[in-house]
Amino acid sequence: MATIREKQGAAHTRIMGVGGYAPSRVVTNDEVITWIDSSDEWIRTRSGIQTRRWATPEETVLEMSVQAAGKALAAAGVHGDQLGAVIVSTVSHMHQTPALACLVADRLGTNGAAYDISAGCAGFCYGVAQASDMVKAGSAEYVLVVGVERLSDLTDIHDRGTAFIFGDGAGAVVIGPSDTPGIGPVVWGSEGDKYGTITQTFPWNEVPEPGPDGEPARGPFLQMEGQAVFRWASYQMAEVSLKALAEAGVTAGDLDAFIPHQANMRITDRLVKVLGLPEHVPVARTIAEFGNNSAATIPLAMERMLQDGSAPHGGLALLIGFGAGLVYAAQVVTLP
Repeated sequence: MATIREKQGAAHTRIMGVGGYAPSRVVTNDEVITWIDSSDEWIRTRSGIQTRRWATPEETVLEMSVQAAGKALAAAGVHGDQLGAVIVSTVSHMHQTPALACLVADRLGTNGAAYDISAGCAGFCYGVAQASDMVKAGSAEYVLVVGVERLSDLTDIHDRGTAFIFGDGAGAVVIGPSDTPGIGPVVWGSEGDKYGTITQTFPWNEVPEPGPDGEPARGPFLQMEGQAVFRWASYQMAEVSLKALAEAGVTAGDLDAFIPHQANMRITDRLVKVLGLPEHVPVARTIAEFGNNSAATIPLAMERMLQDGSAPHGGLALLIGFGAGLVYAAQVVTLP
């Protein structure tokens, strides 16, 4: 009886290059408070956000993805036609099917596997884990992972609880083979009993109600139980972060950077405290400039920290993403 032949991939993997794209429109807190009853001080105190980037009509999820991917490929020294797979994490590609990743792959010149994942703000870390496993299994030599969002399309500017939070943008990494371990074991999971804490106001197949005073129909929009999400992220994600360090066999003191999802500055502060991060470890705080752009926050922050020298090339970084679902994922990586 014949036996199935298995394919052997790389022993280890690493992030080979990173790229990001921040949209051109800067939305200040002063503009936001023309939509809601708030103040610049209130927004900064509550979230740490000073500005956020919103995309123009020309800055589509496809265009932002291609721009970020091109930078990541160039940094990695990999050509588009060498990609065996393209994984795109997004919740703001407004088509249930086909996947945005297919268009990205075509623009980059590859016929490799292409698919989208919907894991909210944890989606980038989900993609990194999947890509690493694909390279190890031999199903692809190089994999592109993109996190991209146009959350401005899903933001109700009159909702005082969310209007100031969300932004747009894209970030991408190329993952490939390595002689030494460059991506640690992923610690991930879901808590579906908290499904309703971050949701759309209504599903896509429902017809939206007209707005007040005969305004056009609006939505669906993102809605969030802010306090419940804050408590969950501040406490339970600290435990996930500690597990990721333990799985990788490193300590907080071994890190050269901490790059959490940019959800809220106070959540980041809480994670830093529980992890006991030494003062010399730089922490991503790009939420102040970019807002929360979901799956794009971690790669955008990674690119920024490498560009400004606050994190070293080849250093160890702890990544953690968490969001709608509720879902989460964390891993220690070597920075490209």
